[in-house]
Amino acid sequence: MYLLGYDIGSSSVKASLVDAQTGKCLSSAFYPKSEAAIMAIKPGWAEQDPSAWWENLKLATSSVLSGSGVDPKDIKAIGISYQMHGLVCVDKNLNVLRPSIIWCDSRAVPYGQKAFDEIGHERCLSHLLNSPGNFTASKLAWVKENEPEIFEKIDKIMLPGDYIAMKLSGTICTTVSGLSEGMFWDFQKNEVAGFLMDYYGFDHSLIPEIKPTFSEQGRVNAWAAQELGLKEGTPITYRGGDQPNNALSLNVFNPGEIASTAGTSGVVYGVNGEVNYDPKSRVNTFAHVNHTAEQTRLGVLLCINGTGILNSWVKRMVAPEGISYAEMNTLAAQVPIGSGGISILPFGNGAERMLENREIGCSLHGVNFNLHGKEHIIRAAQEGIVFSFKYGIDIMEQMGIPVQKIHAGHANMFLSPIFRNTLAGVTGATIELYDTDGSVGAAKGAGMGAGIYKDNNEAFATLEKLAVIEPNAKDRAAYDEAYARWKSALEKQI
Repeated sequence: MYLLGYDIGSSSVKASLVDAQTGKCLSSAFYPKSEAAIMAIKPGWAEQDPSAWWENLKLATSSVLSGSGVDPKDIKAIGISYQMHGLVCVDKNLNVLRPSIIWCDSRAVPYGQKAFDEIGHERCLSHLLNSPGNFTASKLAWVKENEPEIFEKIDKIMLPGDYIAMKLSGTICTTVSGLSEGMFWDFQKNEVAGFLMDYYGFDHSLIPEIKPTFSEQGRVNAWAAQELGLKEGTPITYRGGDQPNNALSLNVFNPGEIASTAGTSGVVYGVNGEVNYDPKSRVNTFAHVNHTAEQTRLGVLLCINGTGILNSWVKRMVAPEGISYAEMNTLAAQVPIGSGGISILPFGNGAERMLENREIGCSLHGVNFNLHGKEHIIRAAQEGIVFSFKYGIDIMEQMGIPVQKIHAGHANMFLSPIFRNTLAGVTGATIELYDTDGSVGAAKGAGMGAGIYKDNNEAFATLEKLAVIEPNAKDRAAYDEAYARWKSALEKQI
């Protein structure tokens, strides 16, 4: 008995085939092999053709089926993870009307800001838990104003994951979690956000039927079965945006649990058990995969642009030429906690939502030419990245999310012992590192939705824990002192 998971990213589409009994991934593949094209007709625009996602999904499916030798009739459920906040528009014949406006497209910012100001900040934040911002609803407002002939033809709007499910099944539906990431969900009324729909002039018929996140959401039809080599009738039983799904992949379901990634940019995703929001809108809040009307489970998303990109910049520009990241860590380990008094603010990758959209740049503080060498700067860069995480986690704690445990994949910055120990030391949280990814998580989500697993604990019982990092109490004072110095430097900048 097998489960198939898809992860529809903006750079590639990945498929993974998981053995439901062992929880092990038998085969995985991604396409294209080089990063997928993003169309930018004008500055700030970012579009992709949804049909390209489907073509890459076909290639990935073919590869995992041939690589595993699994009989398609033994695949019992399909799960879908997808890039968040995108907009796909189809007519009544399910034809895509224009390229998808994807997550990193910024054309809708003024539309969201105007709605935020005119509807009222308090009303938006208390009902949507966010500003309408640059999310899917505001992207649709842009289409309505700038492409009225296309807008008139729209029968249904979808997120990228909804589109893939439509291609698989020939039917259209969505989830509360999906609607919330598009700013279409009213958390106070537990229904589609009528006040925002009315403000933008959207007919309520544009919203597809709503299905639970873990449930049968359609079945593979004859056409898709032929296209993909799958068995007709295979149920689609889970879908989630990439960040909630990443949390699911790490078995993060309960208040106080945190999922984190630290690649080029960094993400901290915490689960909140109460309907709450940040009055300064420095974080995004959406319905988590296990949110229901009876059980509040909200995903609070903090994104930091300047994380791994600072570490790679230091590797290129500061570290000895040809050095590896592991060798950088060895150099940095020669320096005590606090980097000899150097603080680095890692915000050199554009405006930071966490800093209320300020663009303060990266800066070094406390450098002494007679005392400090490359090793101090290498360590200070990693500490600065961690301290930006701590700053964001403090915002989350103010919202009522007690941070006790951080789950992360064993990848990127989490490969660095200095990064891991500093994060555990300054937050007081235990860090657990796992071997997983989004498409494997989507497959296990499908197992939950199909009833193959009774709950998340059963689904992730076989999740391989690679390491546990506990905070070292004797180092706490040193970390606190270094963080206080870093925070003081930041507060002078903002």
